[in-house]
Amino acid sequence: MDAGSDYYHNVAIIMLGEFEYLLITAASGLGDEAYGASVREEITTATGRKCSLGALYTTIDRLEAKGLLKTWMGNATAERGGRAKRMIRVTAKGVLAAKEFYDAVVRVSRGAAWAENQAGRDS
Repeated sequence: MDAGSDYYHNVAIIMLGEFEYLLITAASGLGDEAYGASVREEITTATGRKCSLGALYTTIDRLEAKGLLKTWMGNATAERGGRAKRMIRVTAKGVLAAKEFYDAVVRVSRGAAWAENQAGRDS
């Protein structure tokens, strides 16, 4: 089992990183339109941060190796100069990993009061 996994009652639980979660969530939301460039654009729009294509495709490869994504080459398109898109689909295992990550963030965030505690202090 890889370092990103833990065991709980003999069941491997995969803990995602922030960028992995963003990538899976963006791909899931894009559905049949999920491919490298569209996922990158979705992440940039949602976070206001740019990611390199290298980081994106390295993460896609890692998530596919973990069984959280499935990729395949789509048809070549004229608007891409005859190049094919690398299409992305989130697997059931990927959906579960993203849900577990989201649930963990919600649980750990309960009771946190950043806005109330920090208002006016950071100026």
